[in-house]
Amino acid sequence: MSHSKGIIGALILSSLLLSPLAMAEESQSFAALNEARHAAFEQHETELAMQTKEHLNTQQASSAQPQSQSANHS
Repeated sequence: MSHSKGIIGALILSSLLLSPLAMAEESQSFAALNEARHAAFEQHETELAMQTKEHLNTQQASSAQPQSQSANHS
């Protein structure tokens, strides 16, 4: 009997400890912070994609340049 009371007590205590986290997800400040993080992540992803594209274009241009120079010398 006391074992089941201990389990019930642990469940009640854990629900009281976790309830602020559940309420935080519903708060406006939490939602605004989450949205700001998402926007920053999207911007960072876009910047990385642009840098990668520029890097690839630079590599392609530098690899194409010697070929055209060697074709002119032939």
